[in-house]
Amino acid sequence: MQPDDSNALLNVSVIDYLKKPIMGEKISFTSKKTHKVFSGSTDSTGKFHLLIPKDADYDVKYFQFTSETNYDNILTLPEAKDQLLTFNYTVRVQLPEKYVLSTVFFDYNKTTLSVESYRELNQLTQFMKAQKTMVIEIASYTDNAGAEDKNLKLSQQQADVIRDYLLKHGVHATIIQAKGYGSADPVASNDSPAGRKQNRRTEIHVIRQ
Repeated sequence: MQPDDSNALLNVSVIDYLKKPIMGEKISFTSKKTHKVFSGSTDSTGKFHLLIPKDADYDVKYFQFTSETNYDNILTLPEAKDQLLTFNYTVRVQLPEKYVLSTVFFDYNKTTLSVESYRELNQLTQFMKAQKTMVIEIASYTDNAGAEDKNLKLSQQQADVIRDYLLKHGVHATIIQAKGYGSADPVASNDSPAGRKQNRRTEIHVIRQ
């Protein structure tokens, strides 16, 4: 891959805050001029290479499990007529230790996933299939209605359903754990239907990045 009159060669490195290379991270560059998106995914060394048009500013985004996140630094490439340009660009990523799967839901008091859940689960599947060292826990929570032993059992079954879905679609078993927490650690009051719905949730807990 070589730069040409119109395109610069961009050498992209992705690291965490300990400067450890991150494998399988997708980075996108959106041109402010044309709105065209250029993207790539890191290899085992945390790097990829990309040809990208010169004379433009780019918004940079990286992927957090199931959603894109804006990176603080804008990439600016000069016009540089009659020059072959090569740039090194480093993205420093810190994934959250906890991440809520905001559109993954179960039918009330059951282990049946709602239809709307599959889009986000498929995004999570693609993200985790690219990981080799990351280990996550699927953490399931209920509200406080009913006996706690039943809530613990239900939440464990729900966590297992999601783990089984990921495994069925190609994620390696050694990097996915599942645990039900019952009604522990509520994020809202259980005194209202809206609060109880918010507490019935599924989170990702990063065990090892």
